[in-house]
This record gives sequence, C-alpha cells and structure tokens, in this order.
Amino acid sequence: MLVLRSSPTSPFGRKVKIAAALLGLTDRIEIVMADTNDPVDSLRQQNPLGKIPALILENGEAIYDSRVILEYLDYLAGGKKIIPLGEARFIALREQALADGIMDAALLQVYEGRFRATEKHEPKWLDHQNAKVERGLAYAEATLSTPAPQIHVGHITLACALGYLDLRQAGKWRETHPKLVAWLADFEARVPAFEHTKVKS
Repeated sequence: MLVLRSSPTSPFGRKVKIAAALLGLTDRIEIVMADTNDPVDSLRQQNPLGKIPALILENGEAIYDSRVILEYLDYLAGGKKIIPLGEARFIALREQALADGIMDAALLQVYEGRFRATEKHEPKWLDHQNAKVERGLAYAEATLSTPAPQIHVGHITLACALGYLDLRQAGKWRETHPKLVAWLADFEARVPAFEHTKVKS
C-alpha cells in the first residue's frame, strides 16, 4: 500500500488525490495526515524539506514533490494517461508549472498572515506574490480556458489552483475571469474527484 502524507487544505496534495482518482489508483493509496509545523512528525524524515505532499512507497522510500508524484502515478498506471508524449508533454508540464506557481504565490500570502504578526506584514511582499497570481490567471484566462479532449497534469493543477483561490481568497478571481469560471465548471463535471477532494471554508 502506498501512503500519501498530506493535509486536506493542501492544493498540492489535492493534485495527487485527483490524479490518483483519474488513474484508478485511489484504492492503492492510504492518506495519512501530516503536520508540517510539528518537528516530531515523521514527515521530516520522509522528506527532508518537511513539505507535503510526500508519497511513501511500499519499500519505505519517499517521492516528492507533487510534480514527481504525478509522474510516478502515471508510470504506475501504464504511462501516457495524464502526461502525454512528445511535444505535448512539455506543453502539459509548462501548464502545470504555471498553475503550481499560482498556488505557490497564493500559499506564500497565506504564510505571511500565519507566521507574522499583522503589524509586521510586508505589503510589498504580499503585492509581489499577488501580482504573480494575477498574471498567471490572466494568461490562463487568455490561453488555457478551452476545455481539452483529454485531461493532463496541467489541467489537474490549474483546477487545484483555482480551487485553492476559492478556499483562501473567497473566489474573488471569479469576478474577472469568466472563461476560467466556465472552464472549471466543465472540469468539475468531468472529474468527480474535484468535488470529492474539496475542503469547505
């Protein structure tokens, strides 16, 4: 049995859960909560960076981060399921990188509020991260908002990024990105795991 160390609110962990569902691997993965702030959590031995998600293999070795885990799951499922071959592979990976960057920037804004007292928040830092999110969304709205015949890692990650913005920023992105709103509705209809992995705010 594979073990996924994650938390319910992690958009990167959600990526793995959705990919596993699409690949028919959910029954092979046990999900075990991880506390990245707990110095005695075994996560820090499984991933020296202390980050989630981490996938523990049956031989005890760990694979991280989410991008590598999705590669591994696609391999387990026979390959070419969520990561295409040829030039299409690099397009999918580029889209994944963009959406990962949106999630990273949104997460850093959350961390600023979580780890610094309000009076110590750095507006320039928050604006810098928010600008990354806005540029990423603008690009996705313009170029990635047409539903694709086959879902790949880029689509999974973009859906998780939008879901994370719904969770942490009350879905404000929806007011100015109507094409992405429609795109996400299509994704959710096609991928039941998106709803099943949703955390209510």
